[in-house]
Amino acid sequence: MSALPLRRPSATPEEETPSATVDAALLARLSARFAATAADYDRSGAFPQENFAALQASGLIGLVAPAAHGGGSATLATARRVIAAVARGEPATALILTMTYLQHHALTRGDNRWPPQLRERVARDAVERGALINALRVEPALGSPSRGGLPSTVARRDGNGWSLDGHKLYTTGIEGLTWLAVWAHTDEATPRTGVFLVPRNAPGVRVIASWDHLGLRASGSHEVIFENVAIDLDHAVDLRAPADWAPDAGSQTDIDAHATQQAWMVVLLGSLYDAVAQAARDWLVGFLNQRAPGSLSAPLASLPRVQEHVGEIEALLRTNRVLLDDAALAVDSGHAQPATDSGLLKYTVTNNAVRVVELALQLSGNHGLTRQNPLERHYRDVLCSRIHTPQNDAILVSAGKRALLQTGVVA
Repeated sequence: MSALPLRRPSATPEEETPSATVDAALLARLSARFAATAADYDRSGAFPQENFAALQASGLIGLVAPAAHGGGSATLATARRVIAAVARGEPATALILTMTYLQHHALTRGDNRWPPQLRERVARDAVERGALINALRVEPALGSPSRGGLPSTVARRDGNGWSLDGHKLYTTGIEGLTWLAVWAHTDEATPRTGVFLVPRNAPGVRVIASWDHLGLRASGSHEVIFENVAIDLDHAVDLRAPADWAPDAGSQTDIDAHATQQAWMVVLLGSLYDAVAQAARDWLVGFLNQRAPGSLSAPLASLPRVQEHVGEIEALLRTNRVLLDDAALAVDSGHAQPATDSGLLKYTVTNNAVRVVELALQLSGNHGLTRQNPLERHYRDVLCSRIHTPQNDAILVSAGKRALLQTGVVA
């Protein structure tokens, strides 16, 4: 792995500058490299192994892992820059990397309960070998755990360890993961729920290659079956009573840690889809400057109507940039916004990103929907922003309730 200048563990966000963290030229090269093969990965749906090899060679997979274990302990602002650059080239790669970054950041949370030796092992695996990790939570019957309910995946005590059985959906990046953070419940008289750390190559872990999606096709978000998967006792890394998983449960430290994790997720996912919209804008600007219909005898870019719509695109992208930068700065300064506000950030940024690509399609007509051009792929990819937790209905209900409570209307 080549050395990469990362933030010093003791550095403050103010001390961390782009030149002192991740080289902008490196990110630009990676973005262009990933863009060159993005259409191929979209068509095949293959895991983007070469992209992750390049990320590891550049020292970027362990960027967020704790410095104590060899990682970069990067701030959210730095992680945001990396995810945006990767997504501008190939967003499925960025999504898989985002999930690893979120798990690595969780290792540093004040409420983290993982055994120290497993925190270190996961972090060092990433730094030294480029090992990826993701949380496996969604199930056929449960849906998204953010909506409530107990997982069907069950862990039973078996000798000196656990035996895991279950079925998970949408396991992003499963073909390239090393570690699976599996959401399950115990079969104890009083069941607990929580995270079981499972090696991807453990006997009994079986992948069903069912992912055939409209967008982010190379994310490989297939199904996974667990059949009598044996893991060590300490791999039950965080078990709690179900009620203790509520966002407002526990100490103030727990509540603050949850808000910070939520902000990390929203900023990184928002950066990903904003980058897709930027890529769409870049293609559109080139098209409008080159396309000169015979009836016009000048490029489309010369038309005031076209200029007005491109100006609208610029306004949407600027709004996204300001919101995402401000949210990252707040987190890195120790002032993460409440979960409801993070939800509104996600709602605004992703809707703006979708609108940008829709405007680009409107301006480019049939050219934008042609498979040989990337715009239709950007559109399919950006639509996936609506699926991530929290979803639009939950975001708006939460914000609406808060507003009504403040005026005394809702009990």
